[in-house]
Order: sequence, then C-alpha cells, then structure tokens
Amino acid sequence: MSDGVGGEPLGLIPDGHPDAVRLRLATALRPLIAMTVSGMPSDDALAAAAETVERLSAELAAGAGTQRRLRQPPDVGRASIEYFPTSPVAGILNPVAPPLFLEVVDGADGGPPEIRGSAWFDYHYEGPPNCVHGGVIAAAFDEILGAANIVAGSPGMTGTLNVRYRKPTPLRSDIRMEARFLDRNGRKIRTWAAMYHGEVMTAEAEGLFIQVIPRQMLAFAEQNAGESDAGIVAFMRGAVVEFEEGGGTGAPGSAPSTPGDGA
Repeated sequence: MSDGVGGEPLGLIPDGHPDAVRLRLATALRPLIAMTVSGMPSDDALAAAAETVERLSAELAAGAGTQRRLRQPPDVGRASIEYFPTSPVAGILNPVAPPLFLEVVDGADGGPPEIRGSAWFDYHYEGPPNCVHGGVIAAAFDEILGAANIVAGSPGMTGTLNVRYRKPTPLRSDIRMEARFLDRNGRKIRTWAAMYHGEVMTAEAEGLFIQVIPRQMLAFAEQNAGESDAGIVAFMRGAVVEFEEGGGTGAPGSAPSTPGDGA
C-alpha cells in the first residue's frame, strides 16, 4: 500500500460519480481516526484538531436534513467495490472501515464465482500488540463470506460463524482473503473463507447462512426503523412489491438500484 496508511479508495470510482465527493471525505477521515488512536501530537495540536472537527461536524449537520441517505442493496450487476459501500468493514464510503476491498473471480473447476479480498488494518484495529483484533477479523470474514454468497446466487443472513485463529494477523501489513460458496441445503447456505499474510494462513472461517426472503428483510427494517429511516423503509417496500410482482425472480435479497444513488 503505497501511502503508508492502507489502501487508497480514491480513484476507484470516477469523477462525477454521485458518491465521488463523499468518498473524498471518507478517505480524508481514515488517517485522522488512526492518528487519534496512535499519534503523539501535542495537547495544543489535539485541541486545535478537535475544534476544527467540531466545527465541521456542526456545519455538515446543519445542512444534512432529517432523512437518512438511502442505502444501495447489494447487486451483482454492480462493481464488487460497491456491494457494501457504507459497511463498517468493506465500505469505501465509511471512514471506520479499513476498508476490505473485494473482487469477483471465476470459481474453481467451473463452480460459482468466488471472492478475493485485500485489506490493510491500521492501529485503530489493534487487539494484541501490533496484531489485528480477533473481533475485527471475524467481522472481515462475515463480510467476505456474505459477498461470496451473493455472487454465487445464494445470499443470506449469518446464522453461525466459526473462526479458527491459526496465527496472529499483523497490523499495517498487506492482508489478503478468499471466500467461496460450498453448498446449500434448503435455506441453509455453507461458505468458507481464509485470511493470509504473505503465504501464511493466519485465520480461516466457515459460515452457516440462512436465506431470508425480501419480505422478511423488510419486516426487520420496519421493526428497527427510526424517524430518519422513513425513506429507506419506503424504498424497501417498493422493492419487495416489484420483486413479488415479478414472480420472485433474481437473487433473493437483491433489489433495484436507487435512482440517482451511487451506493
């Protein structure tokens, strides 16, 4: 990673994309988060930075409105970098995400497509000294396993995630991952993934996922929605109706793109 603070999301989406400016802000915030945890500036410098961030937060909040930005559902018709753009793990638009970069590759022996991933975990993901926190590793596995299910045409929600930590995963190093769909029995979906530093496998995981039909997903969203989520819930209702009127075709859990929304 050439910039010394992890992967550089800028350039992954073209200028003029609806999220280009939002991506610029998220990318600028990532090193600030890392320095807040690990840097050794003076108290005066920290105070000045805090005052600047407080002012910027107030300015953004004043113009943000009361509704939450619509989320783009995962869609295999879009670039893999946009599957989970606001995710806390792989979201290029989420400044708390490392992020985990995803790529779709051909499956082995004619099998369904698989996912390859890469990440660079900075100091704010530290567990044991100079090692990635085990919970962060589990979250990365959950994300890449879910992506593998999507590209295999069997999306679902996590039922069980079993992680085997083989060796410590180092911070601030190039980490790669791979994930593949294994099999499906009714609504139960089984998927495998591994994490590597160089050629050394540092962890592996197997997940059991459960298919959730769009109307069930809508019910979850409605149950947990707040006042700012009205737009998202309305969009999901429309997507569910379109899915059902179309005979339930396509990958369950995938929905049409939001007009004018890049993520």
